[in-house]
Amino acid sequence: MTTIAVLGAGKIGEALLSGLLTGGRSPEELMFTERYADRAAQLEQTYGIRAVDTATAAGKADVLVVAVKPQDIDPLLVELAESVSSTTLVVSLCAGLPTALYERRLPDGVPVVRVMPNTPMLVGEAMSVISAGRFATDTHLQLTEELLSSVGKVVRVPESQQDAVTALSGSGPAYFFYLVEAMIDAGILLGLPRPLVTELITQSAVGAARMLRETGDHPVLLREAVTSPGGTTIMAIRELERHRVRAALLDAIEAARDRSVELGLAHRA
Repeated sequence: MTTIAVLGAGKIGEALLSGLLTGGRSPEELMFTERYADRAAQLEQTYGIRAVDTATAAGKADVLVVAVKPQDIDPLLVELAESVSSTTLVVSLCAGLPTALYERRLPDGVPVVRVMPNTPMLVGEAMSVISAGRFATDTHLQLTEELLSSVGKVVRVPESQQDAVTALSGSGPAYFFYLVEAMIDAGILLGLPRPLVTELITQSAVGAARMLRETGDHPVLLREAVTSPGGTTIMAIRELERHRVRAALLDAIEAARDRSVELGLAHRA
């Protein structure tokens, strides 16, 4: 039996715990840490999983999933350094933090896998991208894939690509929500009631995503299929191009990549 401890039971941590249970893990295989006693008690009652302190988690778990905010990593690593062993797999879900940070601060030989998940994990549709640290083997990657597959899709990339991944899929849901928000506002501007507009746009988004996934067609082909000569869609596309929406999106994703790099550099010393 592989024992898994989730360090930090916020929304992502809770979603992973829930997904692991749904995927067939028993509550006895799982544990979590949570700084707020009321929330810890709530999660224990909801899932039947025990809350523990960091030292207990590090001493008893085979896998430690680090799901704290990046700004909270330093005190956590101080605690882990005193109790984690080189046989424990550390899976980091912290945006921007390189595996080298853990390898430098934890005992020699601790295997680390870096993961960039995203918030659709909350509904079992995460895109999780994983990279091996210096001491992580293919077996460690396979175990990480097995755990994260319970909450969505998993792919591997070299760690050098993780900052770009963070900007694309890690932050990606926010870009879609931003676009949907603007489209809902446009529908209201055109005189439609908000509940109707929300249903129209949400179902359109779900349908478009399924078409991308299931047809395998390039998005240009799918867009062109909607864009009739002299029709309504091409007029809308012309306005998007006139306002340089494509260029703005490229700049936005590049800025997100740069911020991910900065987060890693802040913990290099």
